[in-house]
Amino acid sequence: MRDRESERERRARKRAEGDELPVEVRDELRRAVGSDRSAGLERRLGVASRAYERDRYREALSELRVLARLAPEVGALRELHGLTLYRLGRWREAARELRAFHDLTGSFDQHPVIADCERALGHDKAVVAVWDALRQAGVDREVLVEGRLVMAGTLADRGELKAAIALLAPGGKSLRHPETCHLRQWYALGDLYERAGDLPRARELFTRVASFSPELFDTEDRLTALR
Repeated sequence: MRDRESERERRARKRAEGDELPVEVRDELRRAVGSDRSAGLERRLGVASRAYERDRYREALSELRVLARLAPEVGALRELHGLTLYRLGRWREAARELRAFHDLTGSFDQHPVIADCERALGHDKAVVAVWDALRQAGVDREVLVEGRLVMAGTLADRGELKAAIALLAPGGKSLRHPETCHLRQWYALGDLYERAGDLPRARELFTRVASFSPELFDTEDRLTALR
């Protein structure tokens, strides 16, 4: 997951694309710091959001560090701070910020990213705990798929390829109109089958992904290597 942007990160990026902050974020800032101070913080958060949208994560972080100190109770700010740290590979700090986002908002949207941070840190038990909380939370399909991908990756890291495949296999069914989350799941499952030595099944899944979105992953390269 760390090398490919998740659907939730894409949504956060899309929210950052506009020149103005969403109304709900501006309102949250004003409630947190008062109308007199909020205008300056809105400008700084706007700068950070645009930097994040353009992949200038260090620039975004320099603003977000200050904002997180000045308005630590603003959920949207903590979310963007956490995602920026995640993109910079600062797993421990990213997980802390995204847990703060969850505590402030009750949202499980970034739990897959928290789980991936814990995976990067080698904290397998923490990954399992985050996945258990996520699958019991009644989240939407995209979030659940992202969490499942991280959990499957953790199992594969431990050499438990059969368990990882079993976790993803129900999502491996062919669809006429798959969404990005389905393509991500097929790709991950194809990778697991290849690692397990089931090359025909791996080829089938990579071919399916390539037929719908050849530019999304390196499926053409993977297929070439399997021929």
